[in-house]
Amino acid sequence: MTEPTAPSVPPAPQGPTGTSAQPLGMPARDFTSHQLREARAEAVSLAAKNERLATALGAARERIAELGAQLDAVTLPPVTLAVVTALPGRRPALEDETPGLPAPGATHPAPPRSEGQHAGPPPADGPTQAQVVLGGRPMVLGLHPGLDPARLRVGRLAAVNDQMLIVDVLPAPDTGEAVVLDEVVDEHRALVTTGAGASRVVLLGGDLEHAALKTGDTLALDPRAGTATAVIERTSVEQLVVAETPDVSWSDIGGLAPQIEQIRDALELPFTHPELYRRYGLRAPKGLLLYGPPGCGKTLIAKAVATSLAGSAQAPGSGRGAAFLNIKGPELLSKFVGETERQIRAIFEQARKVAAEDRPVVVFFDEMEALLRTRGTGVSSDVETMIVPQVLAEIDGVESLRNVVVIGASNREDMIDPAILRPGRLDVKIRVGRPDAAGAIDVLARHLTPSLPLDPEELAAHGGDREAAVRAMGEAVVRALYARTPSTAVLEVTDASGATEVLHVADLVSGAMLAAVVARAKTEAIKDELAGGAGGLSTAALLRAAALEARQNEEITAAASPEGWSRVLGGRGRAIASVRLLGADSAHLGQEPV
Repeated sequence: MTEPTAPSVPPAPQGPTGTSAQPLGMPARDFTSHQLREARAEAVSLAAKNERLATALGAARERIAELGAQLDAVTLPPVTLAVVTALPGRRPALEDETPGLPAPGATHPAPPRSEGQHAGPPPADGPTQAQVVLGGRPMVLGLHPGLDPARLRVGRLAAVNDQMLIVDVLPAPDTGEAVVLDEVVDEHRALVTTGAGASRVVLLGGDLEHAALKTGDTLALDPRAGTATAVIERTSVEQLVVAETPDVSWSDIGGLAPQIEQIRDALELPFTHPELYRRYGLRAPKGLLLYGPPGCGKTLIAKAVATSLAGSAQAPGSGRGAAFLNIKGPELLSKFVGETERQIRAIFEQARKVAAEDRPVVVFFDEMEALLRTRGTGVSSDVETMIVPQVLAEIDGVESLRNVVVIGASNREDMIDPAILRPGRLDVKIRVGRPDAAGAIDVLARHLTPSLPLDPEELAAHGGDREAAVRAMGEAVVRALYARTPSTAVLEVTDASGATEVLHVADLVSGAMLAAVVARAKTEAIKDELAGGAGGLSTAALLRAAALEARQNEEITAAASPEGWSRVLGGRGRAIASVRLLGADSAHLGQEPV
Protein backbone atom coordinates (compact mmCIF):
# COMPACT_ATOMS: atom_id res chain seq x y z
CA MET A 1 0.00 0.00 0.00
CA THR A 2 1.13 3.41 -0.61
CA GLU A 3 1.04 6.22 2.17
CA PRO A 4 -1.34 9.13 1.67
CA THR A 5 0.26 12.35 0.68
CA ALA A 6 -0.45 15.79 2.32
CA PRO A 7 -2.55 18.15 0.33
CA SER A 8 -0.50 20.57 -1.53
CA VAL A 9 -0.71 24.28 -0.61
CA PRO A 10 -0.87 26.56 -3.50
CA PRO A 11 1.92 29.11 -3.56
CA ALA A 12 1.18 32.65 -2.52
CA PRO A 13 0.49 34.93 -5.32
CA GLN A 14 3.40 37.01 -6.40
CA GLY A 15 3.27 40.61 -7.23
CA PRO A 16 4.71 42.10 -10.29
CA THR A 17 8.02 42.55 -8.62
CA GLY A 18 8.02 39.17 -7.03
CA THR A 19 6.98 40.36 -3.50
CA SER A 20 4.18 38.89 -1.51
CA ALA A 21 0.78 40.44 -2.23
CA GLN A 22 -1.14 42.42 0.60
CA PRO A 23 -3.95 40.31 2.05
CA LEU A 24 -7.39 41.38 1.05
CA GLY A 25 -9.16 43.84 3.49
CA MET A 26 -5.91 45.07 5.20
CA PRO A 27 -4.36 48.56 4.61
CA ALA A 28 -0.97 48.84 3.16
CA ARG A 29 1.96 49.11 5.48
CA ASP A 30 3.12 52.51 4.19
CA PHE A 31 -0.38 53.91 4.75
CA THR A 32 -0.38 52.73 8.38
CA SER A 33 2.96 54.38 9.04
CA HIS A 34 1.66 57.61 7.55
CA GLN A 35 -1.40 57.56 9.78
CA LEU A 36 0.78 56.87 12.83
CA ARG A 37 2.96 59.84 12.08
CA GLU A 38 -0.05 62.08 11.63
CA ALA A 39 -1.50 60.87 14.96
CA ARG A 40 1.74 61.57 16.73
CA ALA A 41 1.95 65.08 15.28
CA GLU A 42 -1.63 65.74 16.28
CA ALA A 43 -0.87 64.51 19.85
CA VAL A 44 2.07 66.92 20.10
CA SER A 45 -0.11 69.77 18.87
CA LEU A 46 -2.84 68.94 21.35
CA ALA A 47 -0.30 68.77 24.20
CA ALA A 48 0.98 72.25 23.30
CA LYS A 49 -2.57 73.56 23.16
CA ASN A 50 -3.28 71.94 26.52
CA GLU A 51 -0.21 73.59 28.06
CA ARG A 52 -1.25 76.99 26.72
CA LEU A 53 -4.75 76.48 28.05
CA ALA A 54 -3.35 75.49 31.47
CA THR A 55 -1.16 78.64 31.54
CA ALA A 56 -4.09 80.84 30.58
CA LEU A 57 -6.25 79.15 33.18
CA GLY A 58 -3.61 79.78 35.89
CA ALA A 59 -3.33 83.44 34.91
CA ALA A 60 -7.10 83.74 34.98
CA ARG A 61 -7.23 82.19 38.43
CA GLU A 62 -4.59 84.66 39.72
CA ARG A 63 -6.46 87.57 38.20
CA ILE A 64 -9.73 86.34 39.68
CA ALA A 65 -8.04 86.05 43.10
CA GLU A 66 -6.57 89.58 42.75
CA LEU A 67 -9.94 91.00 41.76
CA GLY A 68 -11.54 89.13 44.63
CA ALA A 69 -9.04 90.65 47.09
CA GLN A 70 -9.72 94.11 45.69
CA LEU A 71 -13.43 93.49 45.95
CA ASP A 72 -13.03 92.37 49.53
CA ALA A 73 -10.97 95.48 50.28
CA VAL A 74 -13.53 97.90 48.89
CA THR A 75 -16.40 96.07 50.56
CA LEU A 76 -14.60 95.63 53.90
CA PRO A 77 -16.90 96.84 56.67
CA PRO A 78 -15.60 99.72 58.82
CA VAL A 79 -14.17 99.03 62.29
CA THR A 80 -14.19 101.20 65.39
CA LEU A 81 -11.21 101.54 67.71
CA ALA A 82 -11.70 101.02 71.42
CA VAL A 83 -9.28 100.98 74.37
CA VAL A 84 -8.95 97.68 76.23
CA THR A 85 -9.44 98.27 79.96
CA ALA A 86 -9.64 94.69 81.30
CA LEU A 87 -8.58 91.29 80.00
CA PRO A 88 -10.94 88.29 79.95
CA GLY A 89 -9.38 86.89 83.10
CA ARG A 90 -9.43 90.27 84.86
CA ARG A 91 -12.90 91.45 83.84
CA PRO A 92 -14.79 92.59 86.92
CA ALA A 93 -18.05 90.73 87.58
CA LEU A 94 -21.16 92.57 86.49
CA GLU A 95 -23.87 93.25 89.03
CA ASP A 96 -26.55 91.37 87.08
CA GLU A 97 -24.43 88.26 86.62
CA THR A 98 -25.64 85.21 88.54
CA PRO A 99 -22.95 82.79 89.74
CA GLY A 100 -22.98 79.66 87.66
CA LEU A 101 -24.67 81.31 84.68
CA PRO A 102 -22.82 82.37 81.56
CA ALA A 103 -21.84 85.99 81.28
CA PRO A 104 -23.37 88.01 78.46
CA GLY A 105 -21.98 86.72 75.20
CA ALA A 106 -20.22 83.75 76.81
CA THR A 107 -20.44 80.37 75.13
CA HIS A 108 -20.09 78.30 78.29
CA PRO A 109 -21.09 78.91 81.90
CA ALA A 110 -18.32 80.32 84.03
CA PRO A 111 -17.59 78.39 87.24
CA PRO A 112 -18.35 80.35 90.41
CA ARG A 113 -15.31 81.95 92.03
CA SER A 114 -14.88 81.93 95.76
CA GLU A 115 -14.54 85.24 97.57
CA GLY A 116 -11.00 86.59 97.49
CA GLN A 117 -9.94 84.26 94.69
CA HIS A 118 -7.84 86.03 92.05
CA ALA A 119 -8.93 85.82 88.47
CA GLY A 120 -6.41 83.86 86.46
CA PRO A 121 -6.13 83.47 82.70
CA PRO A 122 -9.33 82.24 81.09
CA PRO A 123 -9.58 78.55 80.25
CA ALA A 124 -9.35 77.43 76.66
CA ASP A 125 -13.12 77.04 76.40
CA GLY A 126 -13.96 79.84 78.80
CA PRO A 127 -15.55 83.21 78.13
CA THR A 128 -13.99 85.06 75.23
CA GLN A 129 -14.77 88.64 76.20
CA ALA A 130 -12.89 91.78 77.08
CA GLN A 131 -13.88 95.05 78.69
CA VAL A 132 -13.26 98.13 76.54
CA VAL A 133 -14.15 101.80 76.41
CA LEU A 134 -15.75 102.56 73.07
CA GLY A 135 -16.66 106.16 72.33
CA GLY A 136 -16.41 107.03 76.01
CA ARG A 137 -18.72 104.18 77.07
CA PRO A 138 -17.46 101.13 78.99
CA MET A 139 -18.57 97.95 77.25
CA VAL A 140 -17.98 94.19 77.41
CA LEU A 141 -17.45 92.82 73.90
CA GLY A 142 -16.89 89.34 72.57
CA LEU A 143 -13.83 88.23 70.66
CA HIS A 144 -13.87 87.02 67.09
CA PRO A 145 -13.21 83.25 66.94
CA GLY A 146 -10.14 83.86 64.81
CA LEU A 147 -8.55 86.26 67.33
CA ASP A 148 -6.06 84.92 69.83
CA PRO A 149 -7.04 86.22 73.32
CA ALA A 150 -3.35 86.23 74.30
CA ARG A 151 -2.83 89.30 72.09
CA LEU A 152 -5.03 91.42 74.32
CA ARG A 153 -3.29 93.87 76.68
CA VAL A 154 -4.73 96.63 78.81
CA GLY A 155 -4.27 99.94 77.05
CA ARG A 156 -4.01 98.55 73.55
CA LEU A 157 -6.45 99.50 70.81
CA ALA A 158 -9.10 96.92 69.86
CA ALA A 159 -10.66 96.93 66.39
CA VAL A 160 -14.43 96.37 66.73
CA ASN A 161 -16.50 95.42 63.67
CA ASP A 162 -20.13 96.25 62.93
CA GLN A 163 -21.22 93.11 64.78
CA MET A 164 -19.57 94.47 67.96
CA LEU A 165 -16.89 91.81 67.98
CA ILE A 166 -13.20 92.46 68.59
CA VAL A 167 -11.50 91.35 65.39
CA ASP A 168 -7.95 92.69 65.81
CA VAL A 169 -5.58 94.24 68.37
CA LEU A 170 -3.40 97.27 67.61
CA PRO A 171 -0.49 98.81 69.60
CA ALA A 172 -1.24 101.13 72.49
CA PRO A 173 -1.47 104.83 71.55
CA ASP A 174 1.44 107.06 72.51
CA THR A 175 -0.57 110.29 72.51
CA GLY A 176 -3.09 111.73 74.93
CA GLU A 177 -3.32 114.06 77.90
CA ALA A 178 0.01 114.60 79.68
CA VAL A 179 -0.21 113.76 83.40
CA VAL A 180 2.45 113.50 86.11
CA LEU A 181 2.90 110.27 88.04
CA ASP A 182 2.58 110.70 91.80
CA GLU A 183 2.55 107.13 93.05
CA VAL A 184 2.18 103.58 91.76
CA VAL A 185 -0.76 102.14 93.75
CA ASP A 186 -0.42 98.49 92.70
CA GLU A 187 0.52 96.41 89.70
CA HIS A 188 -2.34 97.74 87.59
CA ARG A 189 -3.11 101.23 88.94
CA ALA A 190 -1.36 104.51 89.59
CA LEU A 191 -2.12 107.92 91.10
CA VAL A 192 -1.45 110.84 88.77
CA THR A 193 -1.91 114.61 88.71
CA THR A 194 -3.60 116.10 85.69
CA GLY A 195 -2.81 119.42 84.06
CA ALA A 196 -5.63 121.04 86.03
CA GLY A 197 -4.00 119.96 89.30
CA ALA A 198 -6.55 117.24 90.10
CA SER A 199 -5.50 113.80 91.37
CA ARG A 200 -6.79 110.76 89.52
CA VAL A 201 -6.42 106.98 89.77
CA VAL A 202 -5.72 105.47 86.36
CA LEU A 203 -4.98 102.06 84.90
CA LEU A 204 -1.48 101.23 83.74
CA GLY A 205 -1.75 100.04 80.16
CA GLY A 206 0.57 99.12 77.35
CA ASP A 207 3.95 98.11 78.74
CA LEU A 208 3.68 100.35 81.81
CA GLU A 209 2.73 97.49 84.15
CA HIS A 210 6.27 96.14 83.91
CA ALA A 211 8.08 99.45 83.36
CA ALA A 212 10.35 101.01 85.98
CA LEU A 213 8.19 104.03 86.72
CA LYS A 214 9.30 106.71 89.13
CA THR A 215 7.63 109.66 90.74
CA GLY A 216 7.56 112.66 88.43
CA ASP A 217 7.36 110.72 85.16
CA THR A 218 5.07 112.18 82.51
CA LEU A 219 2.50 109.71 81.16
CA ALA A 220 0.15 109.84 78.17
CA LEU A 221 -3.41 109.33 79.43
CA ASP A 222 -6.61 108.51 77.58
CA PRO A 223 -8.95 110.51 79.83
CA ARG A 224 -12.14 108.77 78.66
CA ALA A 225 -10.72 105.29 79.23
CA GLY A 226 -8.80 106.31 82.36
CA THR A 227 -5.76 104.39 81.08
CA ALA A 228 -2.14 105.56 80.89
CA THR A 229 -0.50 104.04 77.84
CA ALA A 230 3.03 105.44 77.47
CA VAL A 231 5.84 107.31 79.20
CA ILE A 232 6.55 110.69 77.61
CA GLU A 233 10.10 112.00 77.76
CA ARG A 234 9.68 115.66 78.56
CA THR A 235 12.82 117.62 77.77
CA SER A 236 11.57 121.14 78.44
CA VAL A 237 12.54 121.01 82.11
CA GLU A 238 15.12 118.23 81.96
CA GLN A 239 17.27 120.24 79.56
CA LEU A 240 17.21 123.18 81.93
CA VAL A 241 17.81 121.16 85.08
CA VAL A 242 20.90 119.01 85.51
CA ALA A 243 20.35 116.72 88.49
CA GLU A 244 23.76 115.44 89.43
CA THR A 245 25.75 114.52 92.48
CA PRO A 246 28.85 116.74 92.28
CA ASP A 247 32.25 115.56 93.43
CA VAL A 248 33.78 119.01 94.07
CA SER A 249 35.06 119.52 97.61
CA TRP A 250 36.30 122.60 99.42
CA SER A 251 39.88 121.42 98.92
CA ASP A 252 39.46 121.74 95.16
CA ILE A 253 38.87 125.50 95.42
CA GLY A 254 41.85 127.77 95.88
CA GLY A 255 42.18 131.43 96.75
CA LEU A 256 38.73 131.78 98.35
CA ALA A 257 39.36 130.82 101.96
CA PRO A 258 37.41 133.77 103.51
CA GLN A 259 34.40 133.17 101.30
CA ILE A 260 34.44 129.43 101.98
CA GLU A 261 34.46 130.09 105.71
CA GLN A 262 31.42 132.38 105.42
CA ILE A 263 29.50 129.84 103.37
CA ARG A 264 30.29 126.97 105.72
CA ASP A 265 29.17 129.03 108.70
CA ALA A 266 25.91 129.92 106.95
CA LEU A 267 24.99 126.54 105.51
CA GLU A 268 26.87 123.71 107.21
CA LEU A 269 26.30 124.67 110.83
CA PRO A 270 22.48 124.35 110.65
CA PHE A 271 22.85 120.83 109.26
CA THR A 272 25.65 119.63 111.50
CA HIS A 273 24.26 121.17 114.74
CA PRO A 274 20.48 121.37 114.32
CA GLU A 275 19.86 121.03 118.08
CA LEU A 276 21.78 124.24 118.81
CA TYR A 277 19.82 126.12 116.18
CA ARG A 278 16.58 124.89 117.71
CA ARG A 279 17.67 125.96 121.17
CA TYR A 280 18.40 129.47 119.94
CA GLY A 281 15.26 129.56 117.80
CA LEU A 282 17.33 130.11 114.68
CA ARG A 283 16.47 128.72 111.27
CA ALA A 284 18.87 127.82 108.52
CA PRO A 285 19.00 130.37 105.69
CA LYS A 286 16.91 129.51 102.68
CA GLY A 287 19.62 130.54 100.28
CA LEU A 288 22.55 132.74 99.47
CA LEU A 289 23.78 134.94 96.67
CA LEU A 290 27.26 134.61 95.21
CA TYR A 291 28.16 137.73 93.27
CA GLY A 292 31.30 139.00 91.64
CA PRO A 293 33.15 138.98 88.30
CA PRO A 294 32.90 135.96 86.02
CA GLY A 295 35.30 133.05 86.17
CA CYS A 296 36.09 133.36 89.88
CA GLY A 297 34.58 130.13 91.18
CA LYS A 298 30.92 130.80 91.92
CA THR A 299 29.76 127.58 90.26
CA LEU A 300 32.52 125.57 91.95
CA ILE A 301 31.41 126.93 95.30
CA ALA A 302 27.81 125.89 94.64
CA LYS A 303 28.92 122.35 93.77
CA ALA A 304 31.12 122.20 96.85
CA VAL A 305 28.12 123.25 98.96
CA ALA A 306 26.15 120.27 97.61
CA THR A 307 29.01 117.88 98.34
CA SER A 308 29.51 119.32 101.82
CA LEU A 309 25.80 119.09 102.66
CA ALA A 310 25.75 115.50 101.43
CA GLY A 311 28.51 114.60 103.84
CA SER A 312 27.05 116.46 106.83
CA ALA A 313 23.33 115.83 106.44
CA GLN A 314 23.15 112.45 104.74
CA ALA A 315 20.97 109.98 106.55
CA PRO A 316 23.02 107.17 108.14
CA GLY A 317 23.13 104.14 105.91
CA SER A 318 21.05 105.75 103.17
CA GLY A 319 23.86 105.84 100.64
CA ARG A 320 22.15 108.75 98.86
CA GLY A 321 24.17 111.80 97.95
CA ALA A 322 23.12 115.37 97.44
CA ALA A 323 21.39 116.53 94.27
CA PHE A 324 22.64 119.58 92.38
CA LEU A 325 20.01 121.22 90.16
CA ASN A 326 21.80 123.58 87.80
CA ILE A 327 19.23 126.04 86.41
CA LYS A 328 20.26 127.72 83.16
CA GLY A 329 18.61 131.07 83.72
CA PRO A 330 18.58 132.57 80.20
CA GLU A 331 17.28 129.32 78.65
CA LEU A 332 14.43 129.19 81.14
CA LEU A 333 12.82 132.24 79.55
CA SER A 334 10.07 131.41 77.08
CA LYS A 335 8.08 133.58 74.70
CA PHE A 336 4.88 131.71 75.57
CA VAL A 337 2.81 133.23 78.32
CA GLY A 338 2.94 131.16 81.50
CA GLU A 339 5.51 128.65 80.22
CA THR A 340 8.42 130.02 82.26
CA GLU A 341 6.30 130.01 85.44
CA ARG A 342 5.30 126.39 84.74
CA GLN A 343 8.92 125.37 84.38
CA ILE A 344 9.83 127.12 87.64
CA ARG A 345 7.04 125.23 89.43
CA ALA A 346 8.31 121.98 87.91
CA ILE A 347 11.87 122.71 89.06
CA PHE A 348 10.90 123.32 92.67
CA GLU A 349 8.52 120.36 92.60
CA GLN A 350 11.40 118.17 91.49
CA ALA A 351 13.59 119.62 94.24
CA ARG A 352 10.95 118.85 96.89
CA LYS A 353 10.55 115.30 95.67
CA VAL A 354 14.28 114.66 95.85
CA ALA A 355 14.48 116.33 99.27
CA ALA A 356 11.66 114.06 100.48
CA GLU A 357 14.15 111.17 100.11
CA ASP A 358 16.29 112.81 102.85
CA ARG A 359 18.75 114.06 100.26
CA PRO A 360 20.06 117.64 100.46
CA VAL A 361 19.19 119.57 97.31
CA VAL A 362 21.03 122.60 95.98
CA VAL A 363 19.05 124.66 93.45
CA PHE A 364 21.65 126.74 91.65
CA PHE A 365 20.51 129.69 89.51
CA ASP A 366 23.39 130.75 87.28
CA GLU A 367 23.19 134.18 85.60
CA MET A 368 20.44 135.06 88.05
CA GLU A 369 19.99 138.60 86.78
CA ALA A 370 18.74 137.23 83.43
CA LEU A 371 15.81 135.50 85.12
CA LEU A 372 15.06 137.62 88.18
CA ARG A 373 15.64 141.12 86.89
CA THR A 374 14.16 144.05 88.80
CA ARG A 375 10.49 144.35 87.97
CA GLY A 376 9.57 147.18 85.62
CA THR A 377 12.95 147.29 83.86
CA GLY A 378 12.07 145.07 80.90
CA VAL A 379 12.96 146.45 77.48
CA SER A 380 10.61 144.52 75.17
CA SER A 381 8.28 143.05 77.79
CA ASP A 382 7.86 142.88 81.53
CA VAL A 383 7.94 139.10 81.91
CA GLU A 384 9.80 139.52 85.20
CA THR A 385 6.59 140.85 86.74
CA MET A 386 5.32 137.24 86.66
CA ILE A 387 8.57 135.29 87.05
CA VAL A 388 9.78 137.04 90.20
CA PRO A 389 6.49 136.50 92.10
CA GLN A 390 6.51 132.83 91.07
CA VAL A 391 10.01 132.30 92.50
CA LEU A 392 9.06 134.22 95.65
CA ALA A 393 5.99 132.01 96.05
CA GLU A 394 8.15 128.89 95.75
CA ILE A 395 10.66 130.13 98.34
CA ASP A 396 8.13 131.55 100.82
CA GLY A 397 5.17 129.35 99.91
CA VAL A 398 3.11 127.07 102.09
CA GLU A 399 5.13 124.04 101.01
CA SER A 400 8.33 123.91 102.98
CA LEU A 401 11.72 123.81 101.30
CA ARG A 402 13.18 121.41 103.85
CA ASN A 403 16.61 120.15 102.79
CA VAL A 404 16.57 122.58 99.86
CA VAL A 405 19.10 125.40 99.54
CA VAL A 406 18.73 128.04 96.83
CA ILE A 407 21.99 129.54 95.58
CA GLY A 408 22.12 132.34 93.05
CA ALA A 409 25.17 133.46 91.10
CA SER A 410 25.45 136.77 89.30
CA ASN A 411 28.02 139.29 88.18
CA ARG A 412 25.37 142.03 88.02
CA GLU A 413 23.73 141.83 91.43
CA ASP A 414 22.47 145.37 91.01
CA MET A 415 20.03 144.12 88.35
CA ILE A 416 18.38 141.47 90.58
CA ASP A 417 14.98 142.36 92.03
CA PRO A 418 15.46 143.54 95.64
CA ALA A 419 12.57 141.35 96.83
CA ILE A 420 14.68 138.28 96.09
CA LEU A 421 17.57 139.56 98.19
CA ARG A 422 15.72 140.71 101.26
CA PRO A 423 16.28 138.93 104.61
CA GLY A 424 14.41 135.64 104.82
CA ARG A 425 15.07 134.72 101.21
CA LEU A 426 18.54 134.96 99.73
CA ASP A 427 19.64 136.76 102.85
CA VAL A 428 23.29 135.61 102.82
CA LYS A 429 25.31 137.55 100.27
CA ILE A 430 28.95 136.70 99.62
CA ARG A 431 31.20 138.48 97.17
CA VAL A 432 33.48 136.16 95.22
CA GLY A 433 36.13 138.53 93.96
CA ARG A 434 39.23 138.17 91.88
CA PRO A 435 42.18 136.49 93.62
CA ASP A 436 45.08 138.55 94.87
CA ALA A 437 48.68 137.39 94.42
CA ALA A 438 48.51 134.99 97.37
CA GLY A 439 45.18 133.65 96.19
CA ALA A 440 46.54 133.19 92.67
CA ILE A 441 49.40 131.06 94.02
CA ASP A 442 46.83 129.00 95.90
CA VAL A 443 44.76 128.54 92.72
CA LEU A 444 47.80 127.53 90.67
CA ALA A 445 48.68 124.96 93.33
CA ARG A 446 45.44 123.12 92.42
CA HIS A 447 46.56 122.85 88.78
CA LEU A 448 50.37 122.69 89.09
CA THR A 449 51.00 119.54 91.10
CA PRO A 450 54.29 117.69 91.68
CA SER A 451 52.87 114.60 89.97
CA LEU A 452 52.84 116.31 86.56
CA PRO A 453 55.68 115.73 84.07
CA LEU A 454 58.31 118.44 84.61
CA ASP A 455 61.09 119.67 82.37
CA PRO A 456 64.41 117.93 83.31
CA GLU A 457 66.25 121.25 83.41
CA GLU A 458 63.58 122.66 85.75
CA LEU A 459 64.04 119.71 88.09
CA ALA A 460 67.84 119.98 87.96
CA ALA A 461 67.67 123.67 88.87
CA HIS A 462 65.89 122.74 92.11
CA GLY A 463 67.99 119.74 93.01
CA GLY A 464 65.34 117.24 91.93
CA ASP A 465 62.78 118.58 94.42
CA ARG A 466 59.48 118.40 92.48
CA GLU A 467 57.49 120.39 95.06
CA ALA A 468 60.03 123.21 95.07
CA ALA A 469 60.06 123.24 91.27
CA VAL A 470 56.28 123.59 90.84
CA ARG A 471 56.14 126.19 93.64
CA ALA A 472 58.81 128.27 91.89
CA MET A 473 57.02 128.02 88.56
CA GLY A 474 53.74 129.19 90.12
CA GLU A 475 55.43 132.15 91.80
CA ALA A 476 57.05 133.17 88.53
CA VAL A 477 53.69 133.18 86.76
CA VAL A 478 52.09 135.25 89.53
CA ARG A 479 54.92 137.80 89.46
CA ALA A 480 54.47 138.23 85.73
CA LEU A 481 50.68 138.59 85.91
CA TYR A 482 50.55 140.85 88.94
CA ALA A 483 53.31 143.25 87.96
CA ARG A 484 51.96 146.80 87.63
CA THR A 485 54.01 148.29 84.84
CA PRO A 486 53.07 150.27 81.72
CA SER A 487 53.33 147.04 79.72
CA THR A 488 50.62 145.37 81.84
CA ALA A 489 48.14 148.27 81.71
CA VAL A 490 45.09 147.23 79.67
CA LEU A 491 42.16 149.53 80.48
CA GLU A 492 41.35 153.09 81.35
CA VAL A 493 37.95 153.23 83.06
CA THR A 494 35.99 156.48 83.40
CA ASP A 495 33.05 156.55 85.76
CA ALA A 496 29.99 158.79 85.71
CA SER A 497 31.72 161.44 87.88
CA GLY A 498 34.59 161.78 85.41
CA ALA A 499 37.22 160.04 87.56
CA THR A 500 39.53 157.71 85.67
CA GLU A 501 41.36 154.58 86.74
CA VAL A 502 43.94 152.48 84.93
CA LEU A 503 43.45 148.75 85.26
CA HIS A 504 46.26 146.24 84.81
CA VAL A 505 46.22 142.55 84.00
CA ALA A 506 46.29 141.89 87.75
CA ASP A 507 42.86 143.55 88.05
CA LEU A 508 41.36 141.14 85.52
CA VAL A 509 42.91 137.84 86.65
CA SER A 510 40.44 135.12 87.55
CA GLY A 511 40.65 131.51 88.60
CA ALA A 512 39.47 130.44 85.16
CA MET A 513 42.26 132.48 83.56
CA LEU A 514 44.90 130.84 85.77
CA ALA A 515 43.56 127.38 84.90
CA ALA A 516 43.72 128.31 81.21
CA VAL A 517 47.36 129.40 81.57
CA VAL A 518 48.34 125.99 82.96
CA ALA A 519 46.30 124.24 80.26
CA ARG A 520 48.15 126.16 77.53
CA ALA A 521 51.52 125.23 79.02
CA LYS A 522 50.50 121.56 79.24
CA THR A 523 49.49 121.59 75.56
CA GLU A 524 52.85 123.09 74.60
CA ALA A 525 54.67 120.41 76.61
CA ILE A 526 52.69 117.64 74.89
CA LYS A 527 53.49 119.03 71.45
CA ASP A 528 57.18 119.31 72.38
CA GLU A 529 57.24 115.68 73.51
CA LEU A 530 55.51 114.53 70.30
CA ALA A 531 58.14 116.41 68.29
CA GLY A 532 60.90 114.43 70.02
CA GLY A 533 61.79 116.93 72.71
CA ALA A 534 62.22 116.35 76.42
CA GLY A 535 58.67 117.47 77.24
CA GLY A 536 57.51 118.43 80.69
CA LEU A 537 56.28 121.72 82.15
CA SER A 538 58.74 124.58 82.46
CA THR A 539 58.75 128.14 83.72
CA ALA A 540 59.38 129.50 80.23
CA ALA A 541 56.35 127.64 78.83
CA LEU A 542 54.14 128.93 81.65
CA LEU A 543 55.27 132.53 81.09
CA ARG A 544 54.58 132.27 77.37
CA ALA A 545 51.13 130.84 78.14
CA ALA A 546 50.45 133.66 80.60
CA ALA A 547 51.40 136.33 78.07
CA LEU A 548 49.23 134.74 75.38
CA GLU A 549 46.27 134.33 77.76
CA ALA A 550 46.57 137.95 78.85
CA ARG A 551 46.34 139.10 75.22
CA GLN A 552 43.55 136.75 74.24
CA ASN A 553 41.63 136.84 77.48
CA GLU A 554 37.94 136.60 76.73
CA GLU A 555 37.10 139.15 79.41
CA ILE A 556 39.20 141.83 77.71
CA THR A 557 37.91 141.30 74.18
CA ALA A 558 34.24 140.36 74.78
CA ALA A 559 32.81 143.52 76.34
CA ALA A 560 31.77 146.15 73.82
CA SER A 561 29.77 148.58 75.97
CA PRO A 562 29.98 150.17 79.40
CA GLU A 563 27.26 147.81 80.60
CA GLY A 564 29.30 144.85 79.36
CA TRP A 565 32.36 146.15 81.18
CA SER A 566 30.30 146.50 84.35
CA ARG A 567 29.60 142.79 84.04
CA VAL A 568 33.26 141.96 83.43
CA LEU A 569 34.51 144.07 86.30
CA GLY A 570 31.96 142.52 88.63
CA GLY A 571 30.11 145.55 89.94
CA ARG A 572 32.80 147.82 91.32
CA GLY A 573 30.26 150.04 93.04
CA ARG A 574 30.23 152.83 90.51
CA ALA A 575 28.61 153.52 87.17
CA ILE A 576 31.03 153.18 84.26
CA ALA A 577 30.65 155.86 81.61
CA SER A 578 33.34 154.70 79.16
CA VAL A 579 36.24 152.28 78.81
CA ARG A 580 39.36 152.77 76.69
CA LEU A 581 41.71 149.98 75.76
CA LEU A 582 45.33 150.95 76.23
CA GLY A 583 47.93 150.12 73.61
CA ALA A 584 48.38 150.56 69.88
CA ASP A 585 44.86 149.42 69.08
CA SER A 586 43.12 151.25 71.90
CA ALA A 587 39.77 152.86 71.15
CA HIS A 588 36.80 154.17 73.03
CA LEU A 589 34.21 151.45 73.58
CA GLY A 590 31.28 153.73 74.12
CA GLN A 591 30.63 157.05 75.74
CA GLU A 592 26.98 156.65 76.58
CA PRO A 593 26.23 156.82 80.31
CA VAL A 594 25.20 153.65 82.06
